[in-house]
Amino acid sequence: MKHLRLAILAAPILLASAAFAQNQVATLRNNAPLDQEGEATQIPGVVNTDIRQVRNYPDQPPLIPHKTDNYQVDLNSNKCLTCHSRTAVEVSQAPMISVTHFMNREGQTLGAVSPRRYFCNQCHVVQTNARPLVENEFVDVDKVIDYVKTQQGGAD
Repeated sequence: MKHLRLAILAAPILLASAAFAQNQVATLRNNAPLDQEGEATQIPGVVNTDIRQVRNYPDQPPLIPHKTDNYQVDLNSNKCLTCHSRTAVEVSQAPMISVTHFMNREGQTLGAVSPRRYFCNQCHVVQTNARPLVENEFVDVDKVIDYVKTQQGGAD
């Protein structure tokens, strides 16, 4: 009897959560029913301004402020290094890759880019003008620090 009461009480909660979850999934499908294929959204354009983007937290890899279509990055070639290598930045005026890209796992500085840092798009991505798929309440680290300072009365 006790289990029956528990099942009766839990049923509306399970049904409501399933309906809520279905609505959440539907928003990512442009409100297309789950049993139908929805219309594909247009691929967002790449921001191609060559203007550096603000980083949202320390040690965030910089975003790529230009198109990288048809860039070859494989074992034989790395198109990114055409502009961002140590020897190319004088001509290209692009920022040089970080000195950390020349360090191996043991922290030794190498004469060339470390193999573990050679594939740029493992960490760096282009910025697009895509609208967010879900609501985002991300807060920049500087805003968090400012908030903490105001809560502490400005004391460091």
